[in-house]
Amino acid sequence: MYKIGEFSRLSRITVKTLRHYDEAGLLKPAYVDRFSGYRYYSAGQLPDLYQILSLKDLGLSLEQIRTLLSQGVPPAELRGMLRLKQAEIQRTVDEEQGRLARIAARIQQIDQEETMPAYEVVIKEVPAMRVAGLRDIVANYSSQGPLWNELMGYVFQNGGKPAGPCLTVYFDEEYKESDVDLEVVQPVEGPLSSGGRIRVYDLESVPTMASTIHRGPYSGFNEAYGALMQWISANGYRIVGPNREIYLRSSGDEGVTPEDFVTEVQFPVVKA
Repeated sequence: MYKIGEFSRLSRITVKTLRHYDEAGLLKPAYVDRFSGYRYYSAGQLPDLYQILSLKDLGLSLEQIRTLLSQGVPPAELRGMLRLKQAEIQRTVDEEQGRLARIAARIQQIDQEETMPAYEVVIKEVPAMRVAGLRDIVANYSSQGPLWNELMGYVFQNGGKPAGPCLTVYFDEEYKESDVDLEVVQPVEGPLSSGGRIRVYDLESVPTMASTIHRGPYSGFNEAYGALMQWISANGYRIVGPNREIYLRSSGDEGVTPEDFVTEVQFPVVKA
């Protein structure tokens, strides 16, 4: 569970906005301490938040979003709402062209799937962070275990402290069945410096990161990656660097099964 300030940093959404969504009945805290009144959120609420942000970015009002989320509006009605918004945007100034393109892409997706998309994609800025990392060539994507053991052993033995969810950075420009070039990364704080194969450095910020949330086992990543790639292409972006997987809820959390995993998949992009 995350305090509202921690959830704000994790989601890159202000505390004021989270409180507003709570009051509007869009995103209630997972738990509210009845003595202190403190709000707590879970990583499992990030997909709901991303859905709210995605629909809001399309120009829908909070009232319309609440109706969509609470009543399950059918695709035909949602399509009609978006077409009205599309006609409105066509009459606006040039700065609205980006929003118009995203609405057109969503309409096309609804026409093809006749359902709300399983993966919501948002563009956000990811700040730089102090990390400890270990980069190597591994046999395949699931062969990261020994690297994580080596990395976390070094962090704990040398005065470091985890400062956020761990992540993997993938450097290959294509899918590979073997010899995968990746780096396991742990955000850290404390008096930790590089040593041996471990590098402590500032992982660079990314001003425009296309991001989506995958819930469930890692074996289902293909769907998340496919949805993200389709969104990037449909919205006129191109990939400009290594992608990241941020493990918001994983096997490292006590009592968590693969069905409970929450992973954020990210690609740095720019307008094509």
